[in-house]
Amino acid sequence: MSVADRVYARALFDAALEDGKLEPVREQLEQVVAAEDEVPELRALLRNPQLDPRARAAALRDLLADGEELLRNFLLVLVDKGRTGQLGEIAREFERLVAEHEGVVHAELTTAVELSDEEARDLLARIEDSTGRKVEATRKVDPDLIGGIVLQVGSHRLDASVRGRLNRLRRELATA
Repeated sequence: MSVADRVYARALFDAALEDGKLEPVREQLEQVVAAEDEVPELRALLRNPQLDPRARAAALRDLLADGEELLRNFLLVLVDKGRTGQLGEIAREFERLVAEHEGVVHAELTTAVELSDEEARDLLARIEDSTGRKVEATRKVDPDLIGGIVLQVGSHRLDASVRGRLNRLRRELATA
């Protein structure tokens, strides 16, 4: 993700927060990004560098006529600056900023065996209690862990797996 993507996402986030329109902007931005993924014509409209920017802007004005004015204006700025092809990355950063604002942490929870929904809820509740923040986690299974868990939150990784312990022990023995 480029610095420009972060700057544009931050600008949209700050404007939406200031106008009290964070949720409608968030929902409509998600809809536009989902539509871009699903509709080849929209993807071409946003990503084709040969398309006349005025035609792109006119099409977006028509498409978003009933939408949130802040989002429409933001997308028109992206057209102006030639950044509509980066909408997906900007939207991901915008979502991260919203989650941070709401005190939500996104995590990836990897276990050696499939956890039941109740076990996963209990584990996430303990993490929420210790961090004081709400945790939304994607779950995956990696039998190579042997046992335990690996929790990835952004660039931070907590490896409480048997494989991780064995690897640490192996390194300690090699340097002893």
